[in-house]
Amino acid sequence: MRKISFVFPLIAMFACLAQLNAQDSFINPPNVVFIYADDIGIGDFSCYGATEFQTPNVDRAAEEGIKFTNVHSAASVCTPSRYAMLMGEYAWRRRGTDVTGGDAAMIIQPDRYTLADLFKQVGYETGIVGKWGLGLGDKAGAQNWNEQFSPGLRDLGFDYSFIMATDGAHVPCVFLENDAVVNTEHNDSIEVNYNRNFHDKPSGRTNPELLNVKPSFGHDQGIVNGISRIGYMQGGEKALWNDREISKVLTEKAISYIESQHTKPFFLYFATHDAHVPRVPGNEFAGKSGMGPRGDSILEFDWSVGQIMNRLRELGLENNTLIVISSDNGPVINDGYNDMAMEMLGEHTPGGVYRGGKYSSFEAGTRVPCIWRWPLAVSPGESDALLCQMDWFATFAQMLGATLPEGAAPDSESLLSAWKGETSKGREWLVLQNQQNNLAITNGEWKYIPPAEGPFLNKNSNIEIGNRNEPQLYNLKEDARERKNLAKQEAQLTIEIDKELRRIVDNRYGLPL
Repeated sequence: MRKISFVFPLIAMFACLAQLNAQDSFINPPNVVFIYADDIGIGDFSCYGATEFQTPNVDRAAEEGIKFTNVHSAASVCTPSRYAMLMGEYAWRRRGTDVTGGDAAMIIQPDRYTLADLFKQVGYETGIVGKWGLGLGDKAGAQNWNEQFSPGLRDLGFDYSFIMATDGAHVPCVFLENDAVVNTEHNDSIEVNYNRNFHDKPSGRTNPELLNVKPSFGHDQGIVNGISRIGYMQGGEKALWNDREISKVLTEKAISYIESQHTKPFFLYFATHDAHVPRVPGNEFAGKSGMGPRGDSILEFDWSVGQIMNRLRELGLENNTLIVISSDNGPVINDGYNDMAMEMLGEHTPGGVYRGGKYSSFEAGTRVPCIWRWPLAVSPGESDALLCQMDWFATFAQMLGATLPEGAAPDSESLLSAWKGETSKGREWLVLQNQQNNLAITNGEWKYIPPAEGPFLNKNSNIEIGNRNEPQLYNLKEDARERKNLAKQEAQLTIEIDKELRRIVDNRYGLPL
């Protein structure tokens, strides 16, 4: 499939937008800003029930928009959930979409049609700031970090990019702007190796006395800024980020992009690092939550949301900008660093009332916070419609009057009325993916987890992943915590739902048979 590069006439777009709601009066197509949290659960914001600390900026967005209570990421780990969101396709349909390292090749090929391509098709400027995590270059482990990458994010529809290759736990610990490492020097080349350390370089395993943040499991290889990471790197001293300033730098870059584009429609994918490990909050937030670095990082995320919202208001853009706030997967407390997150958790429940968390087939693995704030077109409210981030793709195509090329976003469903809060009817069925790529399926009332290989418990993070050698069936309306397995009691229903899961899996293109 060849990527479409034409620009949809804006006058036609205005007509499509005007039809969204007879009472709406669009002067310009809406700007769209995704603010994507990392490893933040549905119970981590005060508007979703957190009481140990407050998140006033996220709360304000929820009060002025729609707060969703049954939105899911497509997977309970980052790489497949982000892939599904950007491609409108279940990640388990594609090989190589497991969690990536910093030296992974680009998972999305340049000829694939992405969400960014959709916005470009209808005349938007497109930008990404923050965590990427979907690979760079065309060959794993062979990247030249001292030259501009090709293929890169510009080949996937993003006019501008300022990113971390993956996350703070992986090397290289540098920012890339428009597919090139920031602040590189010719006489200090960057080298990255995920197989072995460089000669005479310390590691977290061999030199723990050099660490400011101690690993709890794994994460004990190359040391950068007093933190041991996954993988090894050397060189690029001036290019290294300051972990305590990551959120500040990314937020400033996101605001700078908004300022540079404020006279024309733009799409910004702002993928924050909070609250992924290693959690090193800025000085303004360190110690402020009373719950250690994880809680402080959530406060820092809330600050980022406030900075974006305030700048949009100052630029006169807030009424016709759709802000989407969500998270890539459910929460995790101990994820490789001993930062006292578990010991200081107190009464806080990051997954809300739900079982599991990051990596899990249970609800807290993929049921994530989600808010849509768009004053010009969305009335404040709350929705329990069953929805998925993967559906943003087809929904925006409908909203913007764009025709998707054949094969694009095959699993994405256009559900604009549900996202605008006009109906509580969402998806009929949604397939979800856990750490071992095992699948589950839900219709919002029933949740079915088929027999699957793999551990039931992730012992490192102490999260119930949910793999069992027997079928599991839960009634989410009566048993939100997924404690009462009804598979034997509801044997016929279990069989029927299993058939539905197999039908979706066997249907390669995710379309009705």
